[in-house]
Amino acid sequence: MSSSANASLLSRSLASVWHPCTQMKHHEQLPLIPIARGDGPWLYDMDGHRYLDGISSWWVNLFGHTNPRIGAALKEQLDTLEHVMLAGFTHAPVVELSERLAGLTGAQLGHAFYASDGASATEIALKMSAHYWRNHGYPEKNCFAYLEGSYHGETVGALAVTDVALFRDAYAPLVRGGDCLPSPDARLAEPGESPADVARKAAAALEAHLDAHSGRIAALIVEPLVQGASGMVMYDPEYLRLARQICNRHQVHLIADEIAVGCGRTGTFFACEQAGIWPDFLLLSKGISGGYLPLSIVLSSSDVFAAFYDDDTARGFLHSHSYTGNPLACRAALATLDIFVQDEVIAANQRRAARLGEAFRHALGTHPRVRHLRQRGMILAFDVADAPPGFSRRFFAAALERELLLRPIGNTVYTMPPYVLSDDDIAHLAQASAQALEVALA
Repeated sequence: MSSSANASLLSRSLASVWHPCTQMKHHEQLPLIPIARGDGPWLYDMDGHRYLDGISSWWVNLFGHTNPRIGAALKEQLDTLEHVMLAGFTHAPVVELSERLAGLTGAQLGHAFYASDGASATEIALKMSAHYWRNHGYPEKNCFAYLEGSYHGETVGALAVTDVALFRDAYAPLVRGGDCLPSPDARLAEPGESPADVARKAAAALEAHLDAHSGRIAALIVEPLVQGASGMVMYDPEYLRLARQICNRHQVHLIADEIAVGCGRTGTFFACEQAGIWPDFLLLSKGISGGYLPLSIVLSSSDVFAAFYDDDTARGFLHSHSYTGNPLACRAALATLDIFVQDEVIAANQRRAARLGEAFRHALGTHPRVRHLRQRGMILAFDVADAPPGFSRRFFAAALERELLLRPIGNTVYTMPPYVLSDDDIAHLAQASAQALEVALA
């Protein structure tokens, strides 16, 4: 595309496309980047410049852009069935996907409810939990507990359990309040304390709160092991183990939001596996379709399912949208699960994650402004001390100049890359991050 055509596209986009999570005026100084194509972990703009996709295009892309195996599965499905409503009908891809996901939980979570995005999955789980208690004769159990710094989506219902002021404050009059509880953030450890000690203190606060309020609380919702949008807060699995026990004692559901941390991101397919527990509801989205199509899933237990199984329609779970269980999205998810098996991805990622951590420790481990360099599987982050105003945008721009796409969250720089990085890609990711940091701090 010529430079004039490129400029025209940018102008048209700014005039007609309202971009998400964006102050549009900022693009007066930081122009949009028109992406022409993707290949593996790399994105290419219309001028031929390339960028290593260090955040998997908002945490969704697992196996690289234009992955041939996922693409082939979608092409085959396009010639068979593109969509059919899931009310009163079913189809092979949604049945197979539901069965395979249930198998990955050892049949502990054997019922799959489908939506299109992560916030919708949160809404479904919250509604399902409250409706469960209503069907059991406890309509007063309709409130929710969540952790400090949590993020579970930006719809009005999901904002009720989200503790990120940037997303929540503007819409506070619309949002129903919940109970915000201490985070087990490992960075809060006092001298001599371990991350497990911090987790136990946070769990004690949960226990005390439920001792007093469990009669009105339907569920606790958590992001297992890593709280993403608040700055990649990482914590010990001990919190999940204790939270499961505490919720059981107080008859409160446990909702595990694995939208960002599921599908192998933390080193196991489900983050909850590292705590040896299963929640009552497990939410998946983002990577489950390999980054190809919108899809989200709420997995629930047989106990939850049974609470809605009745002759009375009003006792059924009354939630839907037009594209529920879309066959194309389900086929993309099945192809994604096939790659996990065929390429032994979990084991391969353990090796890849070790190389990623080593590269960042070498590049930034002794930097005087770097704090809390931390990693959980294929998620790595560090905080920047005394970051100047506008740091995140400065770093973003400096990284792009060095063929790297990273978007800091405040003063936290993180990477959550696709699972197809070569050793050279990892080296570039770490070195370009270090160089961008120097420019952003200058």
